[in-house]
Amino acid sequence: MKKRVLGLLLGSVMAFSMLAAGCSSTAEQPTEPAATEGEGQTTEEGGLKIAIVSSPSGVDDGSFNQDNYEGILSFIDTHPDAAVTPVKEESGDPAAAVQAVADIVADYDVIVCCGFQFAGIGTIAQDNPDVNFILVDSNPTDADGNEMEAENIYAMTFAEQESGFYAGVAAALETKTNKVAVVNGIAYPSNVNYQYGFESGVNYANANLGTTAEIVELPSYAGTDVTGANVGGNYVGTFNDEATGKVVGNALINEGCDILFVAAGGSGNGVFTAAKEATDVKVIGCDVDQYDDGANGENNIILTSVLKIMGKNVEKQLNAVADGTFAGKNELLGADTDSTGYVKEEGRHQLSAETITKLDEVYELVKNGTILPASNFNGILPEDLGKAA
Repeated sequence: MKKRVLGLLLGSVMAFSMLAAGCSSTAEQPTEPAATEGEGQTTEEGGLKIAIVSSPSGVDDGSFNQDNYEGILSFIDTHPDAAVTPVKEESGDPAAAVQAVADIVADYDVIVCCGFQFAGIGTIAQDNPDVNFILVDSNPTDADGNEMEAENIYAMTFAEQESGFYAGVAAALETKTNKVAVVNGIAYPSNVNYQYGFESGVNYANANLGTTAEIVELPSYAGTDVTGANVGGNYVGTFNDEATGKVVGNALINEGCDILFVAAGGSGNGVFTAAKEATDVKVIGCDVDQYDDGANGENNIILTSVLKIMGKNVEKQLNAVADGTFAGKNELLGADTDSTGYVKEEGRHQLSAETITKLDEVYELVKNGTILPASNFNGILPEDLGKAA
């Protein structure tokens, strides 16, 4: 029998609360299939009851959460007896995120948890062995904050630094002002990976591809990672604050930046607005193809988008649950499994042919391990990529 876990506090993610604390969560109304607020859906006998628990920006954020949700919808397309309910954790606080999962664990067969703030579900999973969990962007931790594995948790983390690297190379090659920047949400490891990867890509291009781009950082928006270290960059401080996102975007544009890489969830929408209201400013989208979000009258602000392939990997694990082959593990996904990349399809980017050729070349070097971009904890620094190969 599924066991409901109540009152769980997060001892698993270091005392790291960047937003106002709270334990509220709400069931969203998805576009399809329909969900009933606060309740698990009824399904035909044998169909999986799936919940997706997301950050405050929700499953329609046009980025991280939405890509995971669309992976679930793709699964349901081939398993119409299954159903999904989106649950939005309203605060972004890690303790509240874990509590949101605890509040619904008795009602679902599979729970998809979107983001580093859900790392502390390890104890919930151990207490509910008949519920399967798909954890995106973090490995699970136990009540003492120690990383763990569980038979009923498939945890996927991504080499975001690879996709950030492609963004940095593209920005350095395409900038006209020679000033570029990255805007992030919260300095969770995945976001710092994007930042460090971007900086690595700019530095690599400057050292090896003939560019002279400057990386612009605003000290007042520097990020602090989960260890308490100052990682610099430009952090909004949340994934759900368009107003502040626009402020940060405008500040960077005023500094002369004409290309902004945006890895900030819903806060990134404000950066997009700042770019649309400016002149000759381009944005590099993140996680998913954001070209449609870049529409600006007859023009488009999206230079390209860099990708981490989440939805297809979520769908793959749901198929494993359905066919009885699901196995818990912690897995790092990167270019070697075609899980990172960038958009170069005709009509979905504004890169020059020369830039695409150079991106394809560095992609192969990343894929075969010749280039190792910096990440939050891999011991490589962005400046290390500033040396000629």
